[in-house]
Amino acid sequence: MGTFLNSRIPFDSYKAAVSGTYFVDKSALLTELLPALGTSQRFFCITRPRRFGKSVMANMVGAFFSKQADAAGIFSQLQIASPQAAQKLEKSGCSAYQAYLNQSDILYIDFSEMPENCVSYAAYITRILQGLKKDLSDTFPESNINPDDSVWDILTSLYEKTGQRFVFVMDEWDAVFHMGFITDSDKKAYLLFLKSLLKDKIYVQLAYMTGILPIAKYSDGSELNMFVEYNMASSERFSQYFGFSNSEVSHLFEIYQNTTDCCKITRDDLRIWYDGYCTAGGEHLYNPHSIVCALTNNQLRNYWTSSGTYSPIFSYIKDNVADIQDDLPLLFAGESIPSDIDEYAATSMHLETKDEIYSAMVVYGLLTYESGLVSIPNKELMDSFAFMMKKEKSLGYLYHLANISKKMLSATLTGKTKEMSEILKFAHDTESPIFSYNSEIELSAVVNLVYLSARDCYRVEREDKAGEGYVDFIFYPERKNADAIILELKIDSTPDDAIQQIKEKNYALRFKGKLGEPPKYTGRILAVGISYYRKTKEHFCKIEVLP
Repeated sequence: MGTFLNSRIPFDSYKAAVSGTYFVDKSALLTELLPALGTSQRFFCITRPRRFGKSVMANMVGAFFSKQADAAGIFSQLQIASPQAAQKLEKSGCSAYQAYLNQSDILYIDFSEMPENCVSYAAYITRILQGLKKDLSDTFPESNINPDDSVWDILTSLYEKTGQRFVFVMDEWDAVFHMGFITDSDKKAYLLFLKSLLKDKIYVQLAYMTGILPIAKYSDGSELNMFVEYNMASSERFSQYFGFSNSEVSHLFEIYQNTTDCCKITRDDLRIWYDGYCTAGGEHLYNPHSIVCALTNNQLRNYWTSSGTYSPIFSYIKDNVADIQDDLPLLFAGESIPSDIDEYAATSMHLETKDEIYSAMVVYGLLTYESGLVSIPNKELMDSFAFMMKKEKSLGYLYHLANISKKMLSATLTGKTKEMSEILKFAHDTESPIFSYNSEIELSAVVNLVYLSARDCYRVEREDKAGEGYVDFIFYPERKNADAIILELKIDSTPDDAIQQIKEKNYALRFKGKLGEPPKYTGRILAVGISYYRKTKEHFCKIEVLP
């Protein structure tokens, strides 16, 4: 056992994951890898946003192949041992999974690990090179390995003498690109290291690599072109093995209900907070890290973007606030924005155009992409965007609108319709083209902004099913005794018409319990009508308390 060669870490890490209350079995991934052993298609690179289960799967692959520990007790209980998996392997010309279990020497490298006090690429890569050489020398003492030889020459020599081949499992392959001390020349040296280690090397029985970034295509793109890359936005294959599907989350929610006293989370809560990512095949996925944390802690929170900080989002848009400024209200209103995604833009340190910025944000999971459109996937990310707009002064008019939203909510709850109209007029008088109000979508975007602070104490839903139709906005209070708000928008009509629609379509039923049950909320239900006249550029507001 060594640091890299036949390390016990993948086995122990995967064993711990399997024993978890909210473990989801994705071991059928192995049916995709086993047929590729020793073939020209044996190089896989899986890229996903962080916290989407990449390391768990890398540990699973390592635990399955490695000679270091007996994993039969684990895998005999998983999907890979199912008749369906056996049938798939048989069709691919493979033996049953047991024929491959713990039969290989694996070289497992977590590229996010660094030596102590590391401040240079030389120190970083030396740790890996020296560790590999030491492990090979300790494991194959009879080969008289010369420590001055390159790792790839040592591995080639071993193969020539013994026919020895290795399974490579490499996690966080792109970690080096996120290290502050790494230069452009360091990046090229790193890619050359990977090429020298893996490309056209017969000693590679299988190479399984994961990361966030797609493989950077430097020079003529030949360095790592032996890898087939599988991402979330454009590759259907492997999509079921990363992230949680709707059925998987439903199963975990049943476990949560059966094992948790005083459950505070509903199944719909999980959808609202953590769903929304889309695969190339059109399937929606949940953020797995956030789901597991929420169910384990019995609490809905922003678990993914560092408990709500907006800095990961703002780091991408800060260099082009002017072009993105007018998209933010629409994105925040739940709209999708056309974008020509180029995932390789994510490797650039100089993101200038909107498409480059949105491409990077999709790769990092801050936006989701479907059918040529980008959008904010869920409430977890919506909250981070909202926090950014309230805190970041460089966003200009968006910052000012977000920071008058407390006044708008207060005016609504106290029935000050004149003040509400004045705030809306202020929004309209900004110079942004988003406030041209050519459609109700744009008016909705403005309303989203001027009620942004309401999200601190309300769950705000747009186009939500209520009564006999879909209401424009509905505000679900966090406290049961707080006032609920139903808000309807009208263009070139009166706020009275909006109030009338709220009544006729019985939108208030959304706040009332089932027959014979106590009401969900005990506060007032406020019907809010907002109208805008395009010719006069005037807003009118009306509020009624519903029975």
